[in-house]
Amino acid sequence: MPFKSVLLILALGLLLSGCAGTPVFDTAQVDRALTPDKALVAPQQYLGKRVLWGGIIVDTRNLKDATQIEVLTYPLNSSFRPQLDRPAGARILVHQPGFLEPANYARGRKITVLGTLGKVTPGHIGEADYRYPVVLAEQLKLWSNTDTRTRFSFGLGIRL
Repeated sequence: MPFKSVLLILALGLLLSGCAGTPVFDTAQVDRALTPDKALVAPQQYLGKRVLWGGIIVDTRNLKDATQIEVLTYPLNSSFRPQLDRPAGARILVHQPGFLEPANYARGRKITVLGTLGKVTPGHIGEADYRYPVVLAEQLKLWSNTDTRTRFSFGLGIRL
């Protein structure tokens, strides 16, 4: 195999592996300007809208036929990953049909959810009353707790 072909295959492999960590969400008809805080102000206006929100898992509860995940929301970056260095938003409840293992969906894990906005439901944080926007999940993405920045090394101490 000629040297140029080998280089081309290696370069293509590096490019494709750099894109492997970004999830694919069908963001058609998602209003990216709609935040959980806005949904709390006018819940009837946004009922049934598609949303793409993320944050940190606060709690995971298995119900009879579904799993409910409480999430403290944060703005998302261009890869749809929660930006924890930005101010937190409202808390949401994610409703996922079926059983999800609470050990996998553990407190402190980063998550992104694509789904449909349901009704706002009352709840509590400690002894305080709280209202949660509910997202009926279509797609979930759990993020690794490790740093996901791609790093390349080229000998001689050059690092990108």
